[in-house]
Amino acid sequence: MTPGQVIQEFGYDSDCDEALRAEIEAAAGSPLEDESFGDVIDVALIWWRDDDGDTQDLTDLLTDALTTLEDGGLIWVLAPKAGREGHVPPAEVDEAATTAGLHTTSILPVAPAWSAFRLTSRGRGR
Repeated sequence: MTPGQVIQEFGYDSDCDEALRAEIEAAAGSPLEDESFGDVIDVALIWWRDDDGDTQDLTDLLTDALTTLEDGGLIWVLAPKAGREGHVPPAEVDEAATTAGLHTTSILPVAPAWSAFRLTSRGRGR
């Protein structure tokens, strides 16, 4: 995240890592936009847990996020780490991403309980 980027957050709930959210807002220099934000965004930040839905639900959310994502923008899917409540297997995120025309470029441990999947456009198919 860099200063001036517009970041829209999806799936916020009480279990989200507030310290991570604060770091992201500090890096962007502005608050995170909520799900109702309707303008162009640079980054979509999606908190996703096993009980949020199935792979198709995540695919639908990724597709929705793409509609306002700036060309070259990123989608980050934040999911609970293995062994944590709500863990989502990486294969499920990959399947949803592929179906939505995206691919996972990296998976990072970003908070004590959360991993982040960095998704980008496949390019020509978008």
